[in-house]
Amino acid sequence: MGKYITQVAKNSKNIEIVAGIDKNNSENENFPVFTSLDKVNLNADILIDFSHPSALDGILEYCSKKEIPAVICTTGFSSLQVEKIKEYSKEIAIFYSQNMSLGINLLINLTKKATEFLGENFNVEIIEKHHNQKIDSPSGTALMIADEISKCLPKKPQYIFDRTKLTAPRSKNEIGIHSVRAGNICGDHEVIFAGENEILTISHHAQSRNIFAEGALRAAEFVMLKAPGLYTMQDMVNSKKV
Repeated sequence: MGKYITQVAKNSKNIEIVAGIDKNNSENENFPVFTSLDKVNLNADILIDFSHPSALDGILEYCSKKEIPAVICTTGFSSLQVEKIKEYSKEIAIFYSQNMSLGINLLINLTKKATEFLGENFNVEIIEKHHNQKIDSPSGTALMIADEISKCLPKKPQYIFDRTKLTAPRSKNEIGIHSVRAGNICGDHEVIFAGENEILTISHHAQSRNIFAEGALRAAEFVMLKAPGLYTMQDMVNSKKV
């Protein structure tokens, strides 16, 4: 993602990358790249994170010490790590989203509307597809979609990730979540609402990782001057500053 952010930032009038962090010390002709945050000797106004859950503590501590906002785009955090993000958002502005695509967030709004309209009479299944190097499963986006659907139901559903050991009919109070890891798929998400006599499918297909880079940079501009707090893609979409 660092490469895509670099490409998109070149065409931005408002954003300049001053440094990158890569533990493999990848070279870049446009700005210095450090192997860790503690080696960065330049000042920045904001930090964008597309890394790994293991880097979270260092990122939060660095941004808190420097008093700069953070845009956290990494997925696969534990519930304790999400709580830590919320705690640090009391000190600094943090923009946190499990998917930086504007289209995905529109999909979420549409699925919420569908859930409110169709109610418990339709079964919900989520299918997500990603490249074969993605380490977390299911995707953070699939879980985000499921969580938003859950908020629209009168009773919190059970998430089912594996049906191979189940020997009973599907219950009404569940959402099936399925993962595919293959090739170089950027990110596909499909939500199926299946009723007795009809099926509604809402899907999103990412054709390039540039959409995530564009979303991250827009998020950086959105949260730059915000007061401490936790901000999401829905906040940005609703503000119409997209």
